[in-house]
Amino acid sequence: MNSKGLKAGMIAASALMASALMAAGPVQAAPTAPSAGTVSHTQNESQVALDAYWTTDRMKNAKPANTINSGWAAEGRSIMPKAGQESVAKAPKETVVEARATAQTAVPHIGKVFFSQGGQNYVCSGNSVQSGNQSTVATAGHCTYDLSTGFVTNFVFVPAYNNGAAPYGKFTARSLHAANEWVSRNDINYDGAFAVMNTLNGRTLSATVGASSIGFNMARNFGYTAYGYPAASPFNGERLYSCSGTASADRIGGTQSQGIPCDMTGGSSGGPWFVGSGAGGTQNSVNSFGYNTQKNVMYGPYFGSSILAAYTTAASR
Repeated sequence: MNSKGLKAGMIAASALMASALMAAGPVQAAPTAPSAGTVSHTQNESQVALDAYWTTDRMKNAKPANTINSGWAAEGRSIMPKAGQESVAKAPKETVVEARATAQTAVPHIGKVFFSQGGQNYVCSGNSVQSGNQSTVATAGHCTYDLSTGFVTNFVFVPAYNNGAAPYGKFTARSLHAANEWVSRNDINYDGAFAVMNTLNGRTLSATVGASSIGFNMARNFGYTAYGYPAASPFNGERLYSCSGTASADRIGGTQSQGIPCDMTGGSSGGPWFVGSGAGGTQNSVNSFGYNTQKNVMYGPYFGSSILAAYTTAASR
């Protein structure tokens, strides 16, 4: 089911509108042609420029976007279905799930993603994952690309962010990689993407903070622990939170995504889902979206062959 047919409130920590403040920087390269189901994009901003740009104040003031995906999904509002698809009147009655995210001590390999687009600064979450280049971050597709505005700029990953502190520094991206289904139509089923980071002080990301194992085409309905930095009320984005629960199928929008009990909000988008309890397991999804008619449930995309192709491309860069 195309994401535009969903009646959902995206938790979009991102949205994809970005900063004119870096207009003096290098011109962004055009996306490469899809290869193995993946679209890749080179990031050209320098470490020096982004260190200067992402001040403590800018990081604290970066917001989960109010709109995402060319404006058809607004945080806290419904995505209107296409003609002939499920109407609001036919939507299931609201289901309320008891789910409370709990505050966590910062984890070195989990962090915040900051980026710009459309003259604004935004924030998501991400996680360092194992790869051949030792420099790959998993996040949500909507934290990297939007149909109307293209790929984001000023992309940095701040591992173990905590109340403005960046204990391991700010890793800048050298390329972004998303599934073709996400780039071509923002299909929520494929809302997973990967960023390849530059080295910092001569060290790769995983050499600095470690990296999680990552799995694809695995069984469904596992128990998961999801992590992220929720920034929309009642959270403020300044510390790490987690939710745990057994995944279940999407019976509202009919997507291939799975849902777990969780009340994290915008800003947590792109945060990792680990199989089992704690942050030491295998990553197998990311925080993606939620429905207005089903409070306290977070959905994450199934990590299948298309998202695997994006990972494989990123991991080899």
